[in-house]
Amino acid sequence: MPKRTTAFDLPLPLGDAETPAYRRLYQALRSEILDGRLGPGARLPATRDLARQYQLSRGTIVTAFELLKSEGYLDGSIGSGTYVSKVLPDDLLHVERDGRRAGDRQPLVQTKSRRRMSEYAKRVRLFPALETRPPRAFRANIPALDLFPVDLWTQLATRRLRQASTNLLRGCDPLGYRPLKEAVADYLNTSRGVRCSPEQVAIVSGVQEALDLAARIFLNPGDRVCMENPGYIGAAMVFESVGAKIIAVALDEEGIQLRAAALRGARLVYVTPGHQFPLGIGMSLARRLQLLDWARKSGALIFEDDYDSEFRYSGRPVPALQGLDRNGSVLFAGSFSKVLFPGLRLGYLVMPPDLVDYFAAAKSITTRHAQLMDQAVLCDFIAEGHFGRHLRRMRGVYAERLSVLLQSARERLAGLLDISSVEAGLQTVGWLPRGISGESATRAAAARNVEVIPLSWYLRGRAAGLRSSHEALQLGFAAVDPREIERGVLDLARALETAACHTKS
Repeated sequence: MPKRTTAFDLPLPLGDAETPAYRRLYQALRSEILDGRLGPGARLPATRDLARQYQLSRGTIVTAFELLKSEGYLDGSIGSGTYVSKVLPDDLLHVERDGRRAGDRQPLVQTKSRRRMSEYAKRVRLFPALETRPPRAFRANIPALDLFPVDLWTQLATRRLRQASTNLLRGCDPLGYRPLKEAVADYLNTSRGVRCSPEQVAIVSGVQEALDLAARIFLNPGDRVCMENPGYIGAAMVFESVGAKIIAVALDEEGIQLRAAALRGARLVYVTPGHQFPLGIGMSLARRLQLLDWARKSGALIFEDDYDSEFRYSGRPVPALQGLDRNGSVLFAGSFSKVLFPGLRLGYLVMPPDLVDYFAAAKSITTRHAQLMDQAVLCDFIAEGHFGRHLRRMRGVYAERLSVLLQSARERLAGLLDISSVEAGLQTVGWLPRGISGESATRAAAARNVEVIPLSWYLRGRAAGLRSSHEALQLGFAAVDPREIERGVLDLARALETAACHTKS
């Protein structure tokens, strides 16, 4: 365990003035250690600093320290610092059955009244964290982190820190660092067919924060929200946390099916039109125009999640739904977490002009603004052309990995898994033969060190619409090198053969 420095003043209760000063200091420090406020390995302030703080002689401090050392509470010597012992005497750690330490008179844990939680606290659920182990076939939803130009990012960050002005240290507007907003607006207007000014751009920690802001600004408990089914779990969790009623809408070859019964009374529609999550379908132009027309007439909002659309491998780039909007009906969101690296936690939200002040107010009382130094480094990364070069490089890498997956699947998975050839993104879907469940296939794959996600995880209720009679698996390819993809396909084939045999038996 590394030693931790206590560089701050220690607020010690020194007790009765009639007790000798060294003894009062000894008792106060001992209590701090036993109660865990000074943990094992913590470094104590220098004796001179303590003497100055409590207006005691340095000899008094040294006497108290030596007594604590003799009893095993402290370690260290003059010149090297004084630390709380990593291992305290056994009798100090002994806890009796009634919950008291030896010598204590009061129980450590006392009963207390049950806390009353808000309705929000009862609804909100923990969003699972990303897997931290090295990637293997076929981990989904992450980029190839080993190919990110860390050295270049470090150089940009170092330069920013060396040149940091007081303005950069002070903070920024709630909606973000102005130069980054300008760079993002320029990128979106040029590359994604978005129509926006820098004033319409909010820099957020990612699409999750954009969803949370939109939900709290527009939704009240009981309001209806339409979502694609299957669809993104993270969005559903946000809408449920504010008490919204989710209407799961089936998909067809053109995207979300816009049926009047499902849309009736909806306040918000959440869609992934660039390539639907998780199926990869691109929403047709006719369907986009139909959705925009409905939003115009109903006064509802459309939340367009543009996840992973930077990585398109075939076909013409698909302009954003927001670029077709002439009535201020679309919120457009994207993230740099999947494009660059998840730990960056920066994304963007493009708002209609009349909604900017509402989002600024909501952000000003929560996160205040996204981490400013990261915003400045990202701004340099974009403005100096590194972002565009990185996108082009990774687009080629991911296209090659998708090609390896599809070719290996044709050779090894024929009749076991029908893999969709997606045009964009970091993952695809493989359809199982009738009768094989996604859960059983996932377990069989895990037994062979292969990661897949059953499509049922993204479904609300029974499957409907596209291939509703078949189950499927989500497979990621972006973070997996070609050799691991080939290994994964071979082991997945064996796993699916096992699952098929168990189904027949």
